[in-house]
Amino acid sequence: MKMFKVLAVATALSASCFAMADDQVVHSGYAFDKSQLIPTGVRAEVGTTGYGGALLWTANPYVGLALGYNGGDISWSDDLSVDGVKYDMDMDNSLAYLNAEFRPWGASQNRWVQGLYAAAGVGYVDTEYELNSKAGRGNIEIEGHKTNFDSLHGKVNYDNDIAPYVGFGWAPKITKNVGVFGEVGAYYTGNPQAKITAVGGTAADRDLLAEHQENVENDDKYEWLPVGKVGISYNW
Repeated sequence: MKMFKVLAVATALSASCFAMADDQVVHSGYAFDKSQLIPTGVRAEVGTTGYGGALLWTANPYVGLALGYNGGDISWSDDLSVDGVKYDMDMDNSLAYLNAEFRPWGASQNRWVQGLYAAAGVGYVDTEYELNSKAGRGNIEIEGHKTNFDSLHGKVNYDNDIAPYVGFGWAPKITKNVGVFGEVGAYYTGNPQAKITAVGGTAADRDLLAEHQENVENDDKYEWLPVGKVGISYNW
C-alpha cells in the first residue's frame, strides 16, 4: 500500500513540476518538447544517506527532476547517548527519492550562479540503526540507576516510511556534459520504531528498560533525517 502512495505522490509531483515548467517556458520563450520526458542525465552520489545515483530530467533551464536511490552500510555518526546509556551505532541505509529541483537563475550565462537550486520532494525511507551498548558488565546505568544488565542491543528502523524533503544544492557544469554537485537538506521522518533487548538484569531492570526503549523512540535525533551529499553528473 505504501508503495502505491509513493507512486501516486511521485506522479503528482512530476505532473505539477512539468506544468510549472510549461508556465515558465511560456514567459521565458522556451518551447516545451515532450521528448524531455526522457532522462537527460545521470549522476553518482555519496553522503549521509549512503551511496547510489539518480536519473535526471530537465524540463527547461529552471525546473528539473531527480529520481534516485541511496543505500549501503555507511555510518556518519558512531555513537548515541539516551538516558545516560552510550551506544555504538551502525547505520544500514535504504532510501528511494523523487525530487523537483528549482533553479531561479537557470538561464544565467554564469555557470556558477546557474547551478544553484532548491529541492523539494518525497523519500521512501527504509533505514535501520543497530545499537550496541558500550558499557561493560555491571556498569550500565539507565537514568542514573545502576542495573545488572551485561549488555544492551537495539534496532531503530523506519519501516518503509514516506517522508517529505527540502534541500538546497549547487550543481555547476565543469564541461558541456560533466558537472559536479553538492546538496544539503533533511527528510521529516517523525519518530521510528525501536526494540531494545538486554542480557542479564532483574525484573526491576526490565521495567526500567521498557521506559528506556520508549525514550529511544522519542529521541529528537531520529525525528529528522539529515542529508548531505556530493557527486558527479553526466548530461547528454
